[in-house]
Amino acid sequence: MPNKILIIFAHPLFEKSNAHAALVRHIPGSPNITFHDLYQEYPEFDIDMKREQELLLLHDIIIWQHPMYWYSCPPLLKQWIDIVLEHGWAYGREGKALKDKILMQVITTGGRRENYSPTGRDRFTIMQLLEPFNQTAKVCNMTYIPPYVVHGTHSMDMAGYEKCGSEYRAVLEYLENKGVNLSEISKYPYFNDWFQTKIS
Repeated sequence: MPNKILIIFAHPLFEKSNAHAALVRHIPGSPNITFHDLYQEYPEFDIDMKREQELLLLHDIIIWQHPMYWYSCPPLLKQWIDIVLEHGWAYGREGKALKDKILMQVITTGGRRENYSPTGRDRFTIMQLLEPFNQTAKVCNMTYIPPYVVHGTHSMDMAGYEKCGSEYRAVLEYLENKGVNLSEISKYPYFNDWFQTKIS
């Protein structure tokens, strides 16, 4: 049985993003992959909690795809987390709806990978900065796996964007058809690093 994947996409300036345009363009047209653009669906930030919860229940792997905004996510995704991950449903004594679902993030950032280190300009690693999302997943009984990260988007040319898009397609097809080895992937800081061991 293939995995069903829900891509929850949040980019308030999608029309200006070459990187995310390439990523979205390469999402496979599979009946097992749902692309859900929050800013298109909820321009007034009026999120339909029940609809979103129903979507989550229909999928095995949840992806939060977004640019890194001030070391976090865009505001509509944060609001989605606040509203949709309801006590008694997603967490708490009775909140088991998302138990054992896989959560990962697909992140773009203008900064180079070496910037995200104790000696770099951004001081912290990507995984350290994403720890609140990791903890959110754990509280909701989900399994958080390392993020797929596209670095250096500000200095990338069109060929670079297309290369990232092609790899993203391969990542999604792999997740759909093979899933992940959780004990293996936990040893890697990025999904990208683990995935290279699968295709090399």
